[in-house]
Amino acid sequence: MEKLHFLMVLFLNLQFPSFLLLSSASALPTKYFINCGSVSNISLSGREFVGDMNLGSFSFGSSSAINTITTNSSTDSSLYQTARIFKNQASFDFHITDFGIYYVRVHFFPFSSGRTNLADAHFDVSAFNFSLLSNFRIQDNSNSPLIKEYLLTINATKLSIHFTPRRKSFAFVSAIEVFLVPDQDFVEDDFDLITPSGLSNDRYYGVRSQVLLTIHRVDVGGPQNSDSLWRNWIPDDKYRLPGESGKPCVRYEGTLHYNVNGANNYSASDLVYKTCRELNLDSSKGSSNSSKITWRFDVSRSATHLVRLHFCDIISKNASDVFFNLFFYGKFTHMISTNNISQLLAAPLYYDLVVESDDSGSMDISVGPRQDSKNKTAYLNGVEIMEFMRESSLVDVPGNKNRRHIYVIVGTVCGVAFVFIVMVLFFLGIKYKKAKQGDEGVGSWPVFHGKDATTSRKGRANASSIRSLNLELKMPLLEIQDATHNFDPKLLIGEGGFGKVYKATLQNGMTVAVKRSDLKHGQGLPEFETEVLVLSKIRHRHLVSLIGYCEERSEMILVYEFMEKGTLRDHLYDQNEKSKRSSKRSKLSWKQRLEICIGSAKGLHYLHTCSNGGIIHRDVKSTNILLNKNYVAKVADFGLSKSGPNDPDHFSVGIKVLLEVLCARPAIINSTKREEMNLAEWGMLWQKKGQLESIIDPLLVGDINPDSLRKFGETAEKCLKGDGASRPTMLDVIWDLEYALQLHQTLVHREPHEDTTTNAFFVELPLLNSIPDWENNDLLIGGEVDGSDTTDSGVFSQLRVDAAR
Repeated sequence: MEKLHFLMVLFLNLQFPSFLLLSSASALPTKYFINCGSVSNISLSGREFVGDMNLGSFSFGSSSAINTITTNSSTDSSLYQTARIFKNQASFDFHITDFGIYYVRVHFFPFSSGRTNLADAHFDVSAFNFSLLSNFRIQDNSNSPLIKEYLLTINATKLSIHFTPRRKSFAFVSAIEVFLVPDQDFVEDDFDLITPSGLSNDRYYGVRSQVLLTIHRVDVGGPQNSDSLWRNWIPDDKYRLPGESGKPCVRYEGTLHYNVNGANNYSASDLVYKTCRELNLDSSKGSSNSSKITWRFDVSRSATHLVRLHFCDIISKNASDVFFNLFFYGKFTHMISTNNISQLLAAPLYYDLVVESDDSGSMDISVGPRQDSKNKTAYLNGVEIMEFMRESSLVDVPGNKNRRHIYVIVGTVCGVAFVFIVMVLFFLGIKYKKAKQGDEGVGSWPVFHGKDATTSRKGRANASSIRSLNLELKMPLLEIQDATHNFDPKLLIGEGGFGKVYKATLQNGMTVAVKRSDLKHGQGLPEFETEVLVLSKIRHRHLVSLIGYCEERSEMILVYEFMEKGTLRDHLYDQNEKSKRSSKRSKLSWKQRLEICIGSAKGLHYLHTCSNGGIIHRDVKSTNILLNKNYVAKVADFGLSKSGPNDPDHFSVGIKVLLEVLCARPAIINSTKREEMNLAEWGMLWQKKGQLESIIDPLLVGDINPDSLRKFGETAEKCLKGDGASRPTMLDVIWDLEYALQLHQTLVHREPHEDTTTNAFFVELPLLNSIPDWENNDLLIGGEVDGSDTTDSGVFSQLRVDAAR
């Protein structure tokens, strides 16, 4: 049985990234709409395009402006009367204050002005080491602007869009849009993978680290229209194969039930969900398994795509009357049921899948009826297809031929110098050889043990100089001193193993947390370098983002995104009050706690399955799970992490944090009752009695669905098995916790013997706009190494989906 995920993200609709939750009252946060080559501001469809000569929070490199005297009557505004030209490599730089998933749209409209014809331009466009456009030219007979739309995650304070002319040509751009997807709530980063051969047994991870290009956005059965995020939806007529038995649905005139099955009024336009194309079966012949509707989309050969399919049952008379089959390349992949989630008609939802293309240059998507469905039909409302962009390469740029020769020469010289230096160091090493304590670095970054783990502040400079840290994140000490008012004690918000933590405000207005080392706490250079090296390589919604670092004048400072709600433990109990809850602590509901655990598990799963063999955190605990203002949980403190084994997806874990979340008490306490001292032993004692409810946090009494508690207890028990081989993988834990959340939120009741191996599985959907956004993160799985909790804002609704496995 395949577990199909819904990502609630707005198209993000991706990145991908599953993706995002928007509320109808939301306004766009960080946003740039740029009218290139102009001093004038232009209003267009609710957007104010600012002339790029009016410099604000953006800048551009060496370039010139160009304009046309002739009015482009084919366009609906004067936006495309100017452009900016680059004769050498240059970039548009945008200051980013809000991290997250962004839409980036680049507009091109060629015109002639004097001796310059923009249609002669030949260039490349890139961002964050991804090639957005390569060997790009634009036709001069175009009557409308060409707009390229990308979806990408930005976790840096600057976005640079690079324009590189080819050979002796030039580059140009007419307009640029950069805006944060509103109220995003990224749900998943692993997806069902479909190949030309059918549904794969493998899953696809790492969508959020990609850049996506929108290549198709189709309102199936409806007219051309645009939505509130200025996305253009086109009819499906040119995509349908001839002779197919589809017909347009009667347009729905009622009210759509958004925020029920995961989709909201930003996921697509109302027209997408109020129109569809359904199977047109000949009633005299009856239904046939071979009857289906097929759409064929042009795609790049042998490429990877994110496909979002939109559904909304506006054709049935009763909920659950229709479930049908989904096909890719003519092969069955999933059974689709769109009403047993909410038992409501006209409730929009969508599926996200990663689909690979073959060398034919096309992708076939079909829907067809099932004989066991009460209403033997099938339908589809909308399709979005996004292509994964490839990382840019210097070798692929012909215009860099001369530069490559230079690089070869420079590389040769540097190589000779390097060999010479190595030889000198070798002989010096023999002369001054000393015994060394400790181990070599493990994996991709150094891990130290024993005495080497406490480097003196005096010896830091020499030791650190041999480390190749991410210099893009390096920050000057003066900037950090200014942000913290020279480490004003009034700004002190915490103190941990690394040192003191201050709340600070950077020059760009961003609020951050500044962690300043203090060697008397026992951590030093190795942990500092490990933290920088790990966090500079990974980005995840539920891992705390590293904004910068400083190692200057014997200082070791880390700068993180600010987490307004503090640690998870702060919301469970007060360590200084003998595990009693402080009256000032906020109450976390059972739903919130489950979402925190699910999100934490997803974050840890991401660590375990990332590149270079995976990463083991090794210090997951409730104080290392931080919550932002919306109670989104993020795992922090990677100073003790290390590379994992070759098969990280099969890490087994022992979970004590789950019980900490349930019982709101530390893992170990002093007690006159021996059985109460160890939380894991105490919890399992009551679990085996079938009376786990006897030891739950008093604030949860009456708030937990008994079936949900039973499933939660079973999950904790499996995770605490003494034999590592008997414990579940992190992915298993995620699904079990999602099951517990679903049982809590619905009236679904299962027999005690039923588990997540039944034929129904739970699909992660976008969350209601009234629920805080909290999503993927690592699961605080206690024991020795793994554990974390994070809130999962997505609503996991029961969806029956049968897969061809």
